Amino acid sequence: MKTIYLDNAATTQVYPEVLEAMTPFFTEYYGNPSSIYSFAGEAGKAVDAARSIIADSIGADKSEIYFTAGGSESDNWAIKAAAEAYASKGRHIITSKIEHHAVLHTCQWLENHGFEVTYLDVDENGIVQPETLKAALRPDTILVTVMAANNEIGTIEPIEELGRIAKEAGVLFHTDAVQAYGHIPIDVDSQNIDMLSASGHKVNGPKGIGFLYIRKGIKIRSFVHGGAQERSRRAGTHNVPGIVGFGKAAELAVSEMDKRMEYETKLRDHLIDRVLKEIPYSRLNGDPVKRLPNNANFCFRFIEGESMLIKLDQNGICASSGSACTSGSLDPSHVLLAIGLPHEIAHGSLRITLSEKTTMEDIDFTADKLVEIIGYLRSMSPLYEDFIAGKPAADERLFPGNN
Repeated sequence: MKTIYLDNAATTQVYPEVLEAMTPFFTEYYGNPSSIYSFAGEAGKAVDAARSIIADSIGADKSEIYFTAGGSESDNWAIKAAAEAYASKGRHIITSKIEHHAVLHTCQWLENHGFEVTYLDVDENGIVQPETLKAALRPDTILVTVMAANNEIGTIEPIEELGRIAKEAGVLFHTDAVQAYGHIPIDVDSQNIDMLSASGHKVNGPKGIGFLYIRKGIKIRSFVHGGAQERSRRAGTHNVPGIVGFGKAAELAVSEMDKRMEYETKLRDHLIDRVLKEIPYSRLNGDPVKRLPNNANFCFRFIEGESMLIKLDQNGICASSGSACTSGSLDPSHVLLAIGLPHEIAHGSLRITLSEKTTMEDIDFTADKLVEIIGYLRSMSPLYEDFIAGKPAADERLFPGNN
């Protein structure tokens, strides 16, 4: 049975070109780039080249790129280090209710250490309205951290405007761009970004490598101590193969971005159209237009998401009900609750995330199976039986025109 992988927001395939670029740095050029002898020079050159590629991809200078072990470390570093560095100015931080847990849990940690955090509401599509940020700013606000695009519902945030508001208030602006980087254009200057987190394995690069962009002039402390690597800001021997792979993946992502966005959007919209037309009492979560090209997130009434995922897996389809970091949780998505969905509807969620390797045949097969699976699961649902019998069910307003 063919495997149809539709969980690219969780992780992506390492492309052959990426693996090919990495391989010599495991076996041939395995020197430590921090060493001064010539044998280590090739590794050092490769790290420098990857840094330049990544810097160019977001309109930054290579001296502003710091390699980390991934997006979660980058988020932790940006938020904790900024809080420590600017604590004398204030101890107030602003974020949104739909951030990745790497941001939310870091902010909660800071609350336990004397900081105050405001968690901004979002609208029904998951967008942080600029007016909401303006109203939350205070004289003691030192950091705003809002993701570039949501990892579950795919909504793209108005980063440029949010960054401008923070800039005019003299407040640092950080964005978790783990889902957005390499998938949509990013420019740190035009979008008023002071710090940005990204991860290699979301863009067909290897796991265990990420970067944090830190704008020149921002004074934040080292996050990992013990060496002079990354200009004494992040100690530890460089993950040279990972860095090289990330650089190659970034190069491929940027060079193919326009074509990939157009292709993925076509497939995404075809899937959304089929699901909403062919499956009664379904809804699309997230903004219908301002969303990542490869993301489709649905809720289906009267079913449990876990049962749906198991049935999809039995048909060779890999998908998820939300963030991979919370896949073992029985609680409904905090993102879906934040956009106003009740628990019983949020439990019936499905996230499908495509790649440029996904085909229209894959999408149609998946849509066909969803129609079949949802019908089967509802046939065993007492809630659906009650609904058909005319008894009260979930809020009709959440499924406009869908019956």
